[in-house]
Amino acid sequence: MARINQSNFGKTAFQKLLGHNAKVMEAWSDLGEALEQDGLLSSKLKEQVRRTLAQSNGCEYCKAKGKPEPGTFDESTSVAVGFAEVFLKYPKGMVPDFAFEILNEYFSENEISELCAFISFTTAQHYFGAVMKLEPNGF
Repeated sequence: MARINQSNFGKTAFQKLLGHNAKVMEAWSDLGEALEQDGLLSSKLKEQVRRTLAQSNGCEYCKAKGKPEPGTFDESTSVAVGFAEVFLKYPKGMVPDFAFEILNEYFSENEISELCAFISFTTAQHYFGAVMKLEPNGF
């Protein structure tokens, strides 16, 4: 059971926890949608990164949405997921230079910026779900 009651605002259990401040929930949801859709990086690549992050970020709700599917990875997805795994292994924001050297071989600076923004925001989502003890039955 979540630590607080769901509000009446929002479509998902996650949004309803944020919905106690509708303005924050709307802005958070808008940014999430912008980052999750196809951009410079495909939404499929980003979903595999999200699934990778979810396994370690402590949100049961986020974990329940699925594990990574390595059998579906292309080379770019493998590199992005590998970067997400490195991100998870090092203290907050202390990703080593070697990880960026590898990214630079596969992605443009614009794509790297999008990937890092996606990873950072997704991690914040997972932390919020974990702090609130959002359970999978809240889909």
